[in-house]
Amino acid sequence: MKFRPCIDIHNGKVKQIVGGSIADKGDYAAENFVSDMTAGDYARLYKERGIYGGHVILLNSHDSEFYQADVKQAELALTQFPGGLQIGGGITEENAAEFIAMGASHVIVTSYIFENGEISFQRLNQLVNVIGEKHIVLDLSCRKRGNSYYIVTNRWQTFTSQKVEPHLFHMLEKYCDEFLIHAVDVEGKKTGLDLTLVDILAEYEGNAVTYAGGISSFDDLEKLQKHGKNRINLIYLVESFPLRKLLQSFKLGVAFVIRYDIIIT
Repeated sequence: MKFRPCIDIHNGKVKQIVGGSIADKGDYAAENFVSDMTAGDYARLYKERGIYGGHVILLNSHDSEFYQADVKQAELALTQFPGGLQIGGGITEENAAEFIAMGASHVIVTSYIFENGEISFQRLNQLVNVIGEKHIVLDLSCRKRGNSYYIVTNRWQTFTSQKVEPHLFHMLEKYCDEFLIHAVDVEGKKTGLDLTLVDILAEYEGNAVTYAGGISSFDDLEKLQKHGKNRINLIYLVESFPLRKLLQSFKLGVAFVIRYDIIIT
């Protein structure tokens, strides 16, 4: 059972945003919280408590004026806690090994593995050849269109033609160690789980699956346990729950992830 924090970095700051609000134009994102602490400060906190497997996410595009500031923040985190954190955001075959060498245990990949809205198995194989599947988390974050969920890329702005369904995970599991799925339509809104999506994810049994999006209460943890059949991990946005209470909720049988804006007591 794992407890995973997450450090989101946007415009060179650690923050929590409304997922569907990201726009490359003007480097805009609606913000729930902006921290005065650095990514390194949070990484040191998690290292001291022995909390492994957290996510460091770069939310600006490569051509943004803030991208290098994001990378510097990420480097602070990875060097503070080598082997303890995963990194995502603009990961490609060209920079994946660099981030692993910087201290990341895994890279989290989405946009790179898509070409013209379709999965590129050539790129997947290239990435596996560079760093190995045990260092890869495939991010299949999605938005609903009609009655189906489609993977979205480019910081959740671009729809692909790939539906999220159980056979997709079986097809991709040999290329990665874990899967990550953000329910983008509810991400950052704290309006409750997307239970329809959770039900789809629960049909898959194989590599570890982590869900994120819409969590607003401990009742949602119980819903995830029930609908997720006790197989789905969770990225959990917390603003006011004490760490002690969060750790006690492991009795629910859910491995969940805490975002950076926790209050430690």
